Amino acid sequence: MQAVEAARSISLNICTVSHKIAFVKNLMRNGTNMKDEKKRGRPRAFDAKAALGKARDVFWDRGFAAASLDNLSAATNLNRPSLYGAFGDKEDLYLDTLEAYRRDGMDTLAQALDPSLPLRHNLARVYESALAIYLHGATAARGCLLIGTATAEAVERERVREVLGRSLSDFDGEIEKRMRLAVERGELPGSADPQMLARLASAVMHSLAVRARAGDSRETLEAIARSGVELICGSARS
Repeated sequence: MQAVEAARSISLNICTVSHKIAFVKNLMRNGTNMKDEKKRGRPRAFDAKAALGKARDVFWDRGFAAASLDNLSAATNLNRPSLYGAFGDKEDLYLDTLEAYRRDGMDTLAQALDPSLPLRHNLARVYESALAIYLHGATAARGCLLIGTATAEAVERERVREVLGRSLSDFDGEIEKRMRLAVERGELPGSADPQMLARLASAVMHSLAVRARAGDSRETLEAIARSGVELICGSARS
């Protein structure tokens, strides 16, 4: 009988140890899954493009410095760990919004500069498209994301300065191509400098962006745009 009881006790101990080992393994496996879930840091229905657009609006309205992580988290519907997991730190997120804005701007500019249209019409379309963006805002006109916010950060933040400079250079280059074509077609005098005219056209846009954010009326801004077209085209044929 003693031998039977001893065997039964050993068997129970083995079962108990086996259950404990299985419990620990299961706990470790579930804990790892939980860590992986937190590390992924984003909801299952995460839409990066939509979240980036929401973050852009926060930066556009408040500027980089005044846009808090709480503001960005609320706008994107992502908590801080999720926001960091998706985009990196605050500056990384800001740079992503600037890059997206630059790409959208280049697409809009290319459409406005359709070479099948006269130069005057092209420039008028450029400024019309710009004002549609600059005068938009939930509470007030926001101007240009780059001119209105990146210029304030470019001195202290090298990566912001690089994106800002590259964006302005890209915009100038796209307009310059159209100016060169205008010289070839006789829309502009042969003595015209396409590069400087492109920069002048861009400078008019920059002025519109600043004045829109400062509260100038649409009528005033449209008058400046028309004057810019006349200044650049001069007596060019319509």
